[in-house]
Amino acid sequence: MTSSGRSRYHIAALAKGLQVLSLFDGPTLSLRTSDIAALTGIPMPTAFRIVATLEDLGYLERRHDGSVQPGVKVLTLGSAAMRGSSLVQLSDRPLRLLAEATGETVNLGVLVEDRVLYLARLRNADLVTANVHVGSTLPAPYTSMGKLLLAYLPQDDLDRRITEASFTPGAGPNAVADLTELRAQLDGIRRDGYAVQDQELAQGLRSVSVPVFGTDDAPAAAVNVAVSAMRRSEDDLHGEILDRLRATADDISTRLRTR
Repeated sequence: MTSSGRSRYHIAALAKGLQVLSLFDGPTLSLRTSDIAALTGIPMPTAFRIVATLEDLGYLERRHDGSVQPGVKVLTLGSAAMRGSSLVQLSDRPLRLLAEATGETVNLGVLVEDRVLYLARLRNADLVTANVHVGSTLPAPYTSMGKLLLAYLPQDDLDRRITEASFTPGAGPNAVADLTELRAQLDGIRRDGYAVQDQELAQGLRSVSVPVFGTDDAPAAAVNVAVSAMRRSEDDLHGEILDRLRATADDISTRLRTR
């Protein structure tokens, strides 16, 4: 390692290219080269060359308005990474058994800053959120998995992750409006060990989530069962569904600890 803490094999140009690609998170779908330069601090001429190189290689694609978005090669890499994840592989059978037993949509997710990244999704055909897929991210304060994972964070980490910008428009009718409301929910989630969202993410959608633990005290992930509010009441999420969900999470946790 060098005095800066970097490996002596560190390639600055490659690091800058990866820094550019990392700007395209869940909410950011496209950027102009000027935006990339401003967000990264990379000089505009260098940013232009990096974008051009990534575009030539298929990692960025040019849109009709002149901005760029992740290309097919990025999507392929992301898909391969998630399929190869030991967490996803070890969770596959337990999640499929849970989906079969409940007849409902089952999801596995992890926390990425203030959003939940979906690593696995077994979807019931009548669920309203058809646009959610593996690789999607959603605002953590509005989802059962997000609230569950936020509840286990140290307070300083929670304060860093959750800002006014975390409470995006377009949520469901019961969504929390600010961190004060969210904190009240998180206190109950920590006490109960599970989280419920009742039409907070979207109208007509309910879900319940529990943690998956590896070798650490903090959850490695969360797993949930999502249902249509037209078919299932909130009370339904506290009974057999929750029992089956907890058993599934325990199964995955055991697999993670003994891998």
